Amino acid sequence: MKMNPLGRTGIIVPELCLGTMTFGTQTPEAEAHAQIDMALAAGVNFMDTAEMYPVNPIGPETQGDSERYIGTWLAKNRRRDDVIIATKHS
Repeated sequence: MKMNPLGRTGIIVPELCLGTMTFGTQTPEAEAHAQIDMALAAGVNFMDTAEMYPVNPIGPETQGDSERYIGTWLAKNRRRDDVIIATKHS
């Protein structure tokens, strides 16, 4: 996996990022956890939790699920130091 610097932060990230914006709306929690496992196995340790894309309709019942599912995965796996988590706001 090719790695690149993230701006001037000193953080090195892979060229690919796991977009988690569908977690909760289109992706159930167990599948979300499986996707995270697969991404890490492939060398992708960078996750984007932003729920602001037009392909992901946000409703109050699922808003924040991407962060929650990553949080439950982290609590189960204890691998916080192995992942980089990004988000956006608008």
